[in-house]
Amino acid sequence: MIRLRGRAIYRGKARGLALVSPVPIGFLGGVDAETGRVIEVGHPLEGECIAGRVLVFPTGKGSTVGSYTLYRLAKVGKAPAAIINARSEAIVAVGAIMAGIPMVDSVDITQIHTGDIVEVDGEDITVG
Repeated sequence: MIRLRGRAIYRGKARGLALVSPVPIGFLGGVDAETGRVIEVGHPLEGECIAGRVLVFPTGKGSTVGSYTLYRLAKVGKAPAAIINARSEAIVAVGAIMAGIPMVDSVDITQIHTGDIVEVDGEDITVG
């Protein structure tokens, strides 16, 4: 079991299987707002569904409308259970806050791998 600690952007509790991207994610045009599937062509997670997963990626990218994409994903039940970033940026942070998705940054994301069971509780993360 690995214990990590970061900075809580939006405090909350969540548990789920990790889905890890080695590269940034952009939600507007990168994730389908109805299905939660990554649709960015050539992205390492292309075709994967983020719904209910603990989504782990270095940082966000793209348009400010990406915040509303996260909010819409939450409204249709296709949002990630939690978001973990190495470094947050405003677009993803605002989207997580609007959508009520627990989010933590300042985390060594290399310690988390796709398929790991991850628990987020405020700024504390348990990988096991």
